[in-house]
Amino acid sequence: MTEANGRAPRIVAIADTDSYVKWAAALLGAEGGGVDAALLVLETPLVVSDTQLSAALAGSGLGRARVERVAYAGLRERLEQLRPDAVLLGARGPLVRVLAREIAGLDPRPVLVTGLPGISIPATRKAVVYRLQCDLFVVHSRREVREFGALSARTGYTHRYALATLPFARGASSAAAASTPRGTDLLFATQAKVPAGREDRLRIARMLAAAAEADPARRVVVKLRAAAGEHQTHAEQDGYPELLATLGPLPANLVTSTEPMGRALDRAEGLVTVSSTAAIEAIARGIPVIALDTFGVSARLINETLADADLLAGEDDVIARRFRHPDPEWLDENYFHPPSDDDWIDAVTRLVARRTEGTLPPRAPLARRGGALRDAWERRVALGRSDTSAAGSIAWVIGVPARAAVRFTSRARRALWSGTGAGTGAIANTTAGRREEAGDLVRGDADRRLRAGR
Repeated sequence: MTEANGRAPRIVAIADTDSYVKWAAALLGAEGGGVDAALLVLETPLVVSDTQLSAALAGSGLGRARVERVAYAGLRERLEQLRPDAVLLGARGPLVRVLAREIAGLDPRPVLVTGLPGISIPATRKAVVYRLQCDLFVVHSRREVREFGALSARTGYTHRYALATLPFARGASSAAAASTPRGTDLLFATQAKVPAGREDRLRIARMLAAAAEADPARRVVVKLRAAAGEHQTHAEQDGYPELLATLGPLPANLVTSTEPMGRALDRAEGLVTVSSTAAIEAIARGIPVIALDTFGVSARLINETLADADLLAGEDDVIARRFRHPDPEWLDENYFHPPSDDDWIDAVTRLVARRTEGTLPPRAPLARRGGALRDAWERRVALGRSDTSAAGSIAWVIGVPARAAVRFTSRARRALWSGTGAGTGAIANTTAGRREEAGDLVRGDADRRLRAGR
């Protein structure tokens, strides 16, 4: 897609963590010469290692020469040098909020584009609220377009949504799934946050060991997101290497791997996960999947979409390798629409044209209390020690004890509510429901919950 002046739009992505770097690189790389693409890997406490960066770029279509690391202190200057038409913000919500506020001050202001790096159902308020200052929100299925649009209509957090094929689902050939030659590995795609509890994760570790023991001639591969000492988009407690080590001697055919997902899938007979986007990548290759139903189906588990695809199965099915292919009627609405329906580049081009004409007003962030000190606090929380500004240091000194006081007060209120008489149960439940309904607004204690979001 070219602009009116005949050149491809220059889109610079900014990303830091493993999943967002992989997503941003693949999203831009898939456009080939249709865009003048570059990727800035922002130095944050969770930034990818060189090994993770290489894995993220593998097969993305974005050349290594188009990628560079940048410190936050030098980000504005580098963007002024690159003069992008649009900036793609690929990061967790709190960091997107900070970056959007900073980049909106550039002259000329680039179009701000954002999105999420995988399965994004259910649509959540916090995913939208953090990204309100962006001009365009990229989603990856017709269902996501509908659900995020409905969320905006319901809450008043208006946004422009555009459709892009999930980069890892490009080249899908699910119709030939049953006849596609496959490898022999049972590949388990780990997730940092799902399931969250140690006992649940230990249960999965035992299941994988049992699957390996059931068929010693074939491997069970635990695909890790990061090696020891590396970071992930979401902090992981109770990692699988540690859990497996507690089980005693393990079958020789049970192994862990940190290689790129694409290479791991090359040798896979089937993929097992709770709700990883790797399931979509496997389906695109015609590789069958099991979405583990041991812990149920819920928004918290992010597995409602995979349940609708008829991919749920239990531990016995995993051990027996009874993998599944998705319901064909599910595909078109969920990540496997025709690529010709993608409109995100067209939307970017239109917005760039409006910006050039002076008819694209900047979007305002969500109004909240605190002014410049609040801005500095949010920047320090999102960037950690990568924020070397004096304002950030001052905000940290003031904000840490203030946050502790807010949390203490909130805990005290909850204790007071829970300690009221049995006859007030309905009132307490109603109050809790109202607090949950407001949980994605950036106000008071709700901000604590927001900072943990996508």
